Amino acid sequence: MEVGTKRGLATVRYIFDGAASRFTVQAFATGLLYAFGHNPTIALRDYEGEVQFVPDTYEKASVRFALKTSTLEVLDELKRDDREKLERVMYEDVLDTAHFPDAVFESQQVSVQKIASALLQVSVTGSLTLRGVTRNHSFEARVQDLGSTLRIAGNFSLNQSDYGIKAVSFAGGALRLKDELKFSFDVIARFQE
Repeated sequence: MEVGTKRGLATVRYIFDGAASRFTVQAFATGLLYAFGHNPTIALRDYEGEVQFVPDTYEKASVRFALKTSTLEVLDELKRDDREKLERVMYEDVLDTAHFPDAVFESQQVSVQKIASALLQVSVTGSLTLRGVTRNHSFEARVQDLGSTLRIAGNFSLNQSDYGIKAVSFAGGALRLKDELKFSFDVIARFQE
């Protein structure tokens, strides 16, 4: 369906297609043994999200994203024991998935600037709830509006300590992960009638 045929609607809604999308987080090692450690890349697997806006004008734009924290997966080539140990630390110590099964972002303000006919630069500010802590968070993205599909790409960083997450260490503290995490996303969202 083309954008022009949706003009009569007050707002339109697009739903994230997780199977066609990519969302990852990069952690960085530090400490005495960091040269032997990994900078793990982790995939966000089970999430849902939606984007809403008024066609053509992009007024009343909003974004909502929810992630099942127990579905993160280490992508790096690691020995099975190392992968299991890292994922166990991530689920139990870092995210405490038993007590905080979801992470949720809800926009409060979305600014859209048209760069070309189907290309947009978007600035989003909202609240991110992670591990039971809610804080303001902002990010920018490029959006291709292809009518029945949106392609949304960008990246952002966050500090784990802002959400009450303590630094994770291995090998008696000789290898630990830095506070800052870098997220990267290339999301496909599909128009919903």
